[in-house]
Amino acid sequence: MNELVKQQILDAIAVSDRIVICRHVRPDGDAVGASYGLKTLIRHAFPNKEVRVINDDRADYLAFMGPEDEPWPKEAYTDALAICLDTANTARLANKKALKAATVIKIDHHPDVEAYGDVSWVEDFRSSCCEMIADLALSFPDVLPMQIQAASDLYLGIVTDTGCFRYSNVSAETHRIAAGLLEKGRIDTEWMYANLYLDDVAGLKVNSYVYGHMKITDHGVASVLMSKAVQEKFDLTNEAAGMAVNLLGGIRSSLIWIAFIEVDDTEHPGKTIFRVRLRSRFVAINGLAEKYGGGGHENASGATCRSRREMARLLADADALLDEYKRTHDGWL
Repeated sequence: MNELVKQQILDAIAVSDRIVICRHVRPDGDAVGASYGLKTLIRHAFPNKEVRVINDDRADYLAFMGPEDEPWPKEAYTDALAICLDTANTARLANKKALKAATVIKIDHHPDVEAYGDVSWVEDFRSSCCEMIADLALSFPDVLPMQIQAASDLYLGIVTDTGCFRYSNVSAETHRIAAGLLEKGRIDTEWMYANLYLDDVAGLKVNSYVYGHMKITDHGVASVLMSKAVQEKFDLTNEAAGMAVNLLGGIRSSLIWIAFIEVDDTEHPGKTIFRVRLRSRFVAINGLAEKYGGGGHENASGATCRSRREMARLLADADALLDEYKRTHDGWL
């Protein structure tokens, strides 16, 4: 699929001496895995090229994957190739200097809400950006030979973005590509699972708080507010607080679940806003996210509320959406 655009990407890599890889802000396993995996692939295939992963933020819970690279001065971008991964629109790029590069490539599996870059490879049917990077390498093994480190990083991204192969974005091709990665050597899946999913005692106390303070709307939307006070009490970063959304996904009749994370409003010092993490089962919620300044996948999106009143409106809209879905569909448990 898309053999022409994949060849264009390989050609751009081949002629570029300096390459920067970036991804979206507040990264997840897919964004980080794709960045690290692609960097390893390029550096192995072209050892004389300068290849860096440069972004303005970090993901503490993925620190076990290793650090990113030191930033470049802005003039270094003028003759560089920038590869932007897992980012549907430029506003969410974690390194906006990348857009000043001589050539910009977009590789993404989200709906193509903003066309950017000189070359754009978007396949929104893919499970993950890591699946796409792995497909690129496995399709051209003589150009980008796969090594175990790259395979491990890419496998991690597929695992996290598919919920360990549970979500509806998993296809037969996803499994074929995952198998292709596993064939490259022993990926330490037990170590990966331990780093991604095991909790310490402090984490279990946070879980207890979330379950004790979650709310359920009339039609089954589960939600929790992670206020600044709660984040301070449990010594949580904004990123760690946002992981609370994952705890709400196991409630049988709650097909939509939401975490509101209170953060400082960088545009209005002294005020706060609420980042919104929306997740769903069966029900498409990306339209709801777009209504509140966000977007994403059908079943995993983000948005922003600027007040508690707006939070209440979003919850009411989510409840109405779930009510309509349950009235018009069977088999949703």
